[in-house]
Amino acid sequence: MSPGLTTLLGARRGDLVAFVGAGGKTRLMLGLGRELSDAGLPVLMTTTTRMGVEEIPPWARLCHTPGEVQIQLSAGSPAFLIGAAGVEKISGVDPDLVAQIHAATSATVLVEADGAQHRAFKAPAAHEPAIPPTASLVVVVAGLNALGRRIEEVCHRPERVAALAGRSTGDPLRAEDMATVLSNPDGGLKGVPPEARVTIALTMATADSEAAIGSIRSAVTGRVAVVPAGR
Repeated sequence: MSPGLTTLLGARRGDLVAFVGAGGKTRLMLGLGRELSDAGLPVLMTTTTRMGVEEIPPWARLCHTPGEVQIQLSAGSPAFLIGAAGVEKISGVDPDLVAQIHAATSATVLVEADGAQHRAFKAPAAHEPAIPPTASLVVVVAGLNALGRRIEEVCHRPERVAALAGRSTGDPLRAEDMATVLSNPDGGLKGVPPEARVTIALTMATADSEAAIGSIRSAVTGRVAVVPAGR
């Protein structure tokens, strides 16, 4: 039996977990949230960026204020805090407010702290990511399905990926390029609080990914979690 996301990502009860990067952040956050909730643990999910309205899980109680969050958590319900809601998108919550709410509750707080426009890999722009300052775990997500395809085709901020990797945007993305970007303080590690733990989550893994995973593991430091395609 494969380990749950809590074990795979190295999450601990009461963590403030920030998900950054590209290639399945929302899926991982919601999957971890559901796992914690099913285990009877209090959990709050939110975003500091924009998110599609359809991505809000129906099994979580929608909240608009910290007070509503406390009510739902006290009732034993998983909560999802949003900013303003539009027709298709919700706006994010200020990272400092997320940190304040986390400090005032015993819940594990999960926050999507980066945007990627549904691309498989990215490097952040100057204003990204929006990680709460007290995040205790940062999960840096990268989709292995980006490998072997042109950087400009599969990456968000392709010019930033190319610059950090020393490549051109028309070049195919290699495992060594992905590792270089993931481990760069201006790339995958940008904005990570000094005391935070880091997990690099390689998503969309298949049997054909083994060589690439090995190459990335050998080139980065810290915890690497491999998430199979479809999970």
